[in-house]
Amino acid sequence: MQNRRPPRQIARELALLSLSQLLVNPKTLTQDQLPKLVLGAVRTLRVEVQDSLENASAELQRSNDRILTSQTRAADLNTARTMLQEAVGYTQVAINQLAATLDFPELIQLANQDKDVREYAIELVKKIAAERKFIDEKLSAALVDWQVTRLAQIDRDILRIAVGEMEFFNVPAKVAINEAVELAKRYSGDDGHRFINGVLRKVAELHQSSAIDEQ
Repeated sequence: MQNRRPPRQIARELALLSLSQLLVNPKTLTQDQLPKLVLGAVRTLRVEVQDSLENASAELQRSNDRILTSQTRAADLNTARTMLQEAVGYTQVAINQLAATLDFPELIQLANQDKDVREYAIELVKKIAAERKFIDEKLSAALVDWQVTRLAQIDRDILRIAVGEMEFFNVPAKVAINEAVELAKRYSGDDGHRFINGVLRKVAELHQSSAIDEQ
């Protein structure tokens, strides 16, 4: 049986999905409204999920083609081995894409049933919405020749969650960065997690330097 993920890890993902759906005043957000926000977010991801499934199917087809080619056209054993390794790689990509679509039912269930998950997700959404200007200033200081407003929304929200946790929830920088990277691997582009890791490390360095200067 697969181990259940920690409540705060689930809550971060719920908060991420909810931020883009936040159409109400965050000061009035209630526990009953969060599942509705999440459901709305999941609905907007239907196209992305369908794309993931189609991409997975394409990767499996590429894997199958590569296996057939290795059996019929490989000039020698090393070439056949290389083709098989490529086929395994395509299959792994497909598995990862399919896995990313399977957690939404768990997210919805936990949003409805787990009080700790709901409460932390709600507090994250509220705080990030209320302190957006402050958080974006922290991010802007860490971005080189770039603007927060020019970032993809999903990357921007992942960064905001991480900075919000570091600044307002006493989450250690290392933990916040690692969790943000995992979110980016699930929801951002191919190199999104590397970009987010670099920005947040810079945020942490600037925060540490500021703390030293104040001593």
